Amino acid sequence: MSLPRVTIVGCGFAGLWAAQALGRAAVEVTVIDRTNHHLFTPLLYQVATGGLSAPSIAAPIRHILADQKNTTVLFGEVTGIDAGRRVLRLENGDETPYDYLILAAGTTHSYFGHDDWAAYAPGLKTLEDALEIRRRVLAAFEHAERESDPVRRRAWLTFVVVGGGATGVELAGTFAEIARHTLAGEFRRIDPHSARVVLVEAAERVLPPYPPDLAAKAQLQLERLGVTVWTHRRVSAIDADGVSLGDERLSAKTVIWAAGVRSSPLGAALGVPLDRAGRVKVEPDLSVPGHPEIFVAGDLAVVDAVPGIAPAAKQMGRHAGRNVLRLVGGQPTRPFNYRDYGQLATIGRNAAVAVIGRLKLSGFPAWVVWLVAHIYFLINFRNRIVVMLDWAWAYWTYQRYARIIMRGVKR
Repeated sequence: MSLPRVTIVGCGFAGLWAAQALGRAAVEVTVIDRTNHHLFTPLLYQVATGGLSAPSIAAPIRHILADQKNTTVLFGEVTGIDAGRRVLRLENGDETPYDYLILAAGTTHSYFGHDDWAAYAPGLKTLEDALEIRRRVLAAFEHAERESDPVRRRAWLTFVVVGGGATGVELAGTFAEIARHTLAGEFRRIDPHSARVVLVEAAERVLPPYPPDLAAKAQLQLERLGVTVWTHRRVSAIDADGVSLGDERLSAKTVIWAAGVRSSPLGAALGVPLDRAGRVKVEPDLSVPGHPEIFVAGDLAVVDAVPGIAPAAKQMGRHAGRNVLRLVGGQPTRPFNYRDYGQLATIGRNAAVAVIGRLKLSGFPAWVVWLVAHIYFLINFRNRIVVMLDWAWAYWTYQRYARIIMRGVKR
């Protein structure tokens, strides 16, 4: 008698935790991902800013799941779902059958109908995105060193981050630190300290999900680092020479997008109700309406009062895996209950904000909590050691030795 086939699409936090929940069960697990690695996305901005190398925050999926003898890993991209036949279509035309399906395909960038902006303002979701941002930022200083015209040089030394959420705040604060500390004394024709970092947020404050008092403290810490924070400003155009905010024009050769996300198109392939961001409106147990054998976890699912952060994705993935096992065992599924462990956002050296239950922290105490939490939750022991060593060295020396510009930068 064949074992039930459980297929997991995506091996981010939700997908990986779902796979691990099924690791010792009497089922055949197949994990499909279009990359070969699991990525610790909360530290992706550190790769984008030269603080960490790519392998420090990533690990091969096959290695992570090697001890799960019931699990097969496939390197490929799911392009379609036939829920009636219980079949997935891959990018090469192959079909993969399933008995139970866990969708954890995550999100990508949303430019709110202006996809042409992507060429000028890359977002940050993958290692490739991080390396591209790193290239653009470091190359901007190199171009400025060669530029004799003061107006064009100023444009090369202006960095705009669009979006004041956690990613935008982290990027803007780190760009300011790079200009004021990391690059000090390395150039002869320019003063990196003169670089301008502008954070643009359409809402009334940065970090909108955080309490207003912590958001205000975050903005103050950003401004102390030298970041110019513009709130109530909406970007109306982006091109190779800068951004427009209504009638106002800001010349900048480097623009980074951190303002919006949209869900994987696989959610729409299910033919069920979606929210405005393309997320699937799941049942309380995370199953898809009309398809109790399909579960959606992580950023692709919309669940009331559950934020789109890593701890939530982990919990949803684990819960979806356990509900599959309940179905296999002939038991009723259970509704998902999110346990809130808090939210953390770092701003820069000794600067962060944190909400843990009723406790609100800012400044150095929040930064220490952020540091310990991120090291603890890294995927394996090697990554923890490497990151700790890199961070310790960077703290005492202000240096970021992953500042390598890869070939292919064309500006």
